[in-house]
Amino acid sequence: MIGHHKTIIGALALLLTASIFSGCVSKGWMEYAEAVHYYKAEQYESAAMHFTAAADLGYARAQGALAYCYLFGKGVEKDEKEALKWFRSAAEQGFAKGQLGLGLCYANGFGVEKNAVEAEKWIRKAVDQGLAEAQYNLGIFYHTGTGGEEDIPEAVKWYRMAAENGFPLAQYNLAVCYRDGIGIEQDGAEAVKWYRKAAKKGLAEAQYNLAACYHDGTGVKQDDAEAVKWYRKAAEQGYAEAQADLGTFYGFGRGVKRDQAEAVKWWKAAAEQGVARAQYNLGFCYANGEGVEKDLDKAIDLYRKSAEQGFAEAQVNLAVCYLNGEVVEQDDAKAAEWFRKAAEQGNAGGQYNLAVCYFKGKGVEQDNAKAAEWSLKAAEQGLPEAQCGLGVCYHEGLGVEQDYAKAAEWFRKAAEQGFEPAKEALKGLDNN
Repeated sequence: MIGHHKTIIGALALLLTASIFSGCVSKGWMEYAEAVHYYKAEQYESAAMHFTAAADLGYARAQGALAYCYLFGKGVEKDEKEALKWFRSAAEQGFAKGQLGLGLCYANGFGVEKNAVEAEKWIRKAVDQGLAEAQYNLGIFYHTGTGGEEDIPEAVKWYRMAAENGFPLAQYNLAVCYRDGIGIEQDGAEAVKWYRKAAKKGLAEAQYNLAACYHDGTGVKQDDAEAVKWYRKAAEQGYAEAQADLGTFYGFGRGVKRDQAEAVKWWKAAAEQGVARAQYNLGFCYANGEGVEKDLDKAIDLYRKSAEQGFAEAQVNLAVCYLNGEVVEQDDAKAAEWFRKAAEQGNAGGQYNLAVCYFKGKGVEQDNAKAAEWSLKAAEQGLPEAQCGLGVCYHEGLGVEQDYAKAAEWFRKAAEQGFEPAKEALKGLDNN
């Protein structure tokens, strides 16, 4: 199963710049340059120490960077009030990212009471300097109605401005707007265009959605190989949904040579991040020894994790385990409970098996009418076992009024799919 496209990103978009101003060399500049060196090396405590030294000398860029460190606890203990203080110092010197940071503190209540008016004021100051991140966040401001009522067309306007200035999160959001027709006429090709721009800049969400476009043929010619390419880029960044789908492509040999071991590798990565369909697929591999050594205990554990997240196929498989007493203690009532959860989500296998439970009185009180009702739901989805079972209901008058014509109709539907018991039932009708 392939995951759905991801939607608008509304997260804080404050990026610590790794570039250094050219121009006059100062003590503050030198301390800042040293801090950036340590930050890139992920030596955050040393970076924070040098950012502090530069900030104390009044170097605005360092003040903004130090604020970021306090906001996210990079090399210092997280302290939103200290973050607010240093963003303000940088902002009051006219540093655009400091202004944006201060605006976002007011917008989100970081170290200060939320204040939409102050938030917009400072974000707009950064916008006036042409800062793409600020343009993007102003778009979020309008999209979420932070300052009052939502204004989607205005949000799209600012997303576009930031996108055209090369900001990947804005490019992604603009793509989503084109894909779903949010504040703009729906246009799959334009969505692909903007996904691609953001994807090429390494934004995992955009890489994933671009892959999904290639998989679905939405806004671009369908191409499984291209889908695999972009799923892999997102998966290698740890993007769980992409890992799950890349596993599926390997598992079924779509756009890539079938490789069950590689499928298991990516399903494991996604399952560990809690992706329900990956947990189900990995559970199936353990249950059947595909790409891994067979291990029913692991299979059932994974089915349960997936089922508890509402994944219908896993609910059906877990129910079957309870029905047959595989690894878990045999329990008809629990089997019926999990079949029902899947059935209520419209899963044909769950509906059919729940019908069987009602026919046989397994885990539920015997009830032919309910059995026929659930058989019909599964039969209408084309499940041949259910179609044949519904034919039996009409033929014998079980839970429905006896009707040989309807019985023949449902037997025929199942027989046309090659279901042998239905073929035999039709022969029996013809002989009569």
